Amino acid sequence: MTQLEKANQYIKENKVDYKERPAFHVSAPVGWINDPNGFSIYQNTAHLFFQFYPYDSVWGPMHWGHVKSDDFIKWEDMPTALAPDQTYDAEGCFSGSAIATSEGHALLYSGVMKKDNKVYQNQCLAIGDGLHYEKIDQNPVVDGAIMPEDCSREDFRDPKVWQEDGLYYMVAGNRTNDHVAQVVLFSSHDLTHWQFESVLAKDQEGNLGAVWECPDFFKLDGEQILIVSPQDMCESDAFHNGNNAIYLTGTYDNKTHIFDYQQARAIDDGIDFYAPQTLEAPDGRRIMVAWMQSWDNFIKPVHQKWANMMTLPRELSMKDGHLIQQPVRELNQYHTNHVSYDHYHFTNEITLPGISGRMIDLTVTIHSQNYHECTISFAKNDKYHVDFSYNKYKNILELDRSHCGMIRDCVAIRRKKLRYVHDELKMRIILDRFSAEIFINDGEQVFSTTFYTPLDAKDITFSSPDDLIISVDQYDIVL
Repeated sequence: MTQLEKANQYIKENKVDYKERPAFHVSAPVGWINDPNGFSIYQNTAHLFFQFYPYDSVWGPMHWGHVKSDDFIKWEDMPTALAPDQTYDAEGCFSGSAIATSEGHALLYSGVMKKDNKVYQNQCLAIGDGLHYEKIDQNPVVDGAIMPEDCSREDFRDPKVWQEDGLYYMVAGNRTNDHVAQVVLFSSHDLTHWQFESVLAKDQEGNLGAVWECPDFFKLDGEQILIVSPQDMCESDAFHNGNNAIYLTGTYDNKTHIFDYQQARAIDDGIDFYAPQTLEAPDGRRIMVAWMQSWDNFIKPVHQKWANMMTLPRELSMKDGHLIQQPVRELNQYHTNHVSYDHYHFTNEITLPGISGRMIDLTVTIHSQNYHECTISFAKNDKYHVDFSYNKYKNILELDRSHCGMIRDCVAIRRKKLRYVHDELKMRIILDRFSAEIFINDGEQVFSTTFYTPLDAKDITFSSPDDLIISVDQYDIVL
């Protein structure tokens, strides 16, 4: 039995019941997942792959899991696409991307191997039909030896491929041997033979992490964007400690292949968000998905047989130089049971009839101008709850999952300034059993988190020490 056959047989025998997993966020059928991979359109269908270890709910030798969808909401589990079964990827099939070609659905991934007690990461290619994939004989197609000597061979991974002006281009995460984070760029006529083009961008100030993982490079509303996921960042006003996901805006010289960035900003201000990857949909939308987890903050129940999930896919746009994120519009077609309250007055703590649930799309707008603080508590019962608050005097948004049943000493609170202050504050909260994604003022800011309160903890309360006026709209999400 091959390693792929073994993985798929294990999944068939151990698959977790659908009702115990997120309903419309991609998760593992069993075992562990991390970075999204190969997010692409092939034969008019969205495909999403992911780093996958089926045999335990902890990180292990990386496979590529696979799901597909016709609408970015309802995902179908597919057979495992890749397993670490060759000399050049014996230590793992790490992250990568995919692209539709005339020869089939091409997967570019990082093959990890050890030689003479050293770790090498090179880029490899597999071709498939949307169901089964075969690694080509010429692998690895990009040997790190073609890079300048100062580029790390051990931290050279996560290829993102696209086609432009008759050529394929690929960016990959990297660092220098002196631990300066950077992204490298390659080109090819056929996906098999590649040449090094440039160090596309590197950490100019030396404070944006040790390695830039999972790069993505694209134009959005006329602006050039580079997304990277830096490791080992130190806390600042803009970024938190550890692993971050950021976007860089600047100018790209397509002759020298150098990206000169002027600004670095966080993509998500919540607790769980890493390694985002985008695709361009057939209708022109740029859609992003990310791993809704943090490397250092695992709070899942001990006996749960699946670990981690992806974010809801998000539509991206630019506004005044800033990234705007909105849930994909396809979510709206699953809305049912609308409940609405218009300009409702209250003080202290209230519940509103019909406002509750764990698979919901909830929008709360604060109309009041003079108040101190407002808190929304959800996934709540007499013992557990998750809180999202806004302190108007301090202009601070706070996400607090301290009381979600955590038994680990992990990050439970994340505070960030409200970046763009308006007369009213609008918060759209998407709940899916074990997660919340909170979109502030139509996607100007986002907070994402996982939590694991019991599924029967469905209450939602609103509280404020002041007289407050709010409007509330809730839809159940039924697939």
